[in-house]
Amino acid sequence: MQHQFANPSLLSRALTHRSFSSDHYERLEFLGDSVLGLAISALLYSRLDKLAEGDLSRVRANLVKQETLHQLAVELGLPDLLRLGEGEVRSGGQKRPSILADALEAIIGAVYLDAGYGKAQELVYRLFNAVEINPQMDAIGKDAKTALQEWLQGRKMKLPVYKVVGTLGAAHKQTFDVECEIPELRLSERGIGGSRRAGEQAAATAMLQTLQTKYPT
Repeated sequence: MQHQFANPSLLSRALTHRSFSSDHYERLEFLGDSVLGLAISALLYSRLDKLAEGDLSRVRANLVKQETLHQLAVELGLPDLLRLGEGEVRSGGQKRPSILADALEAIIGAVYLDAGYGKAQELVYRLFNAVEINPQMDAIGKDAKTALQEWLQGRKMKLPVYKVVGTLGAAHKQTFDVECEIPELRLSERGIGGSRRAGEQAAATAMLQTLQTKYPT
């Protein structure tokens, strides 16, 4: 990772799942998600200077999706570093893509708090250095959140608002109940997933189905 933490407790928290301690990585993950998005956006703006905004958004979605982050987390060796509760360890949590992707985002958030945006951006660029980035990536199928964003942007509407409205199950095997709201249309839909990100995708899928029914053209 090539970053020496001035505050090592940040790294410790970034590697701690909620099944292990109440001082876990979820708030850092929230922060790291935004830092990652900005860093990748800047990277794509520089490298793919001929692509239109919609295409850039689609390439970014492919780079920051769970599958990509999971692979980067494995290459970084996170499965052996995570601190998980006994139940989560028995169920294979150290190999679960959603946990590894979230922990990687938490580390990015931790570096941001420890040393500022510049160092966090450097980390993101190192992580994605070996990832092939090219304009053809925009041809990969859109996920539900990206498709919903483009539907709204095409109609000059604001982006949807996602909110976790509840969690279900034991700490080591939680599911997230997420609401997707479009205030301008006074619409909201819910989705359930094994991670916050999966819940958002499920809610976005439900919203797209509603929009296709209400606005078929």
